[in-house]
Amino acid sequence: MSESHAPSDASPRLNTGVAHNARVWNYWVGGKDNYEVDQEVGEHVAGMFPVIREVALADREFLGRAVRFLAAERGVRQFLDIGTGLPTVDNTHETAQRIAPEARIVYVDNDPIVLAHARTLLTSTPQGATAYIDADVHDPERIVERAAATLDFDRPVAVMMLGILNFVLDTGTARDIVRRIMAAVPSGSFLALTHPTLDADLGGEGNVAAMAFWNENAVPPITARPREEIASFFAGLELVEPGLVPCSQWRPDGGTPAVVPQFGAVAVKP
Repeated sequence: MSESHAPSDASPRLNTGVAHNARVWNYWVGGKDNYEVDQEVGEHVAGMFPVIREVALADREFLGRAVRFLAAERGVRQFLDIGTGLPTVDNTHETAQRIAPEARIVYVDNDPIVLAHARTLLTSTPQGATAYIDADVHDPERIVERAAATLDFDRPVAVMMLGILNFVLDTGTARDIVRRIMAAVPSGSFLALTHPTLDADLGGEGNVAAMAFWNENAVPPITARPREEIASFFAGLELVEPGLVPCSQWRPDGGTPAVVPQFGAVAVKP
């Protein structure tokens, strides 16, 4: 087990007796901002579904490629990252501001340990801006209202929703959240999204038991979805090539990466 680091300003919402997704995910990608319970659950899930660490790393690498594409090739200078998770390396603002120092980024999460670390680590270049919103994905109007203090919603915004809608258990509710968020951004904005699947052709069937274990022993509860349901989140948007694919295979930097049971795509609002 790795050494765990606790935030110095832990709030009453911080429950260190139950594994939490942000901290377990941090453990899977090699971070140290987690507790023993997170490590134990993470190890158990990895034993049931060994590819989970590859999924976590592939999702993180997708983030970097998507942000570089949006900032360098599409000229996006504003990012709304919903479901931030614990800061590691090459976070959204670091990648975007490396390309465009004037880029403005708003992070959204509602986990107290994420908040504690975000306040310390998610800093900005002098030319740009970085802000953190303590809000829940189920309240998109609050997210947009508070993000407007940093972002100009009359200009294109890249909405990043990586591994967050899988914690919205009802698919209709998840679709509505995306619709409401994307309704607030102008034409030329983007949605970047990743989501786990149980689709057998991607090896996802092995995750069934692991997800059941997770839902009994960790928070928040999670669900996977088939390709068709994930595709429905992009309704009214135009997918960028190569479309909805395993996130490891979305515009890879080189070679032919292994398939992972985690879809990823980027789409533009016409």
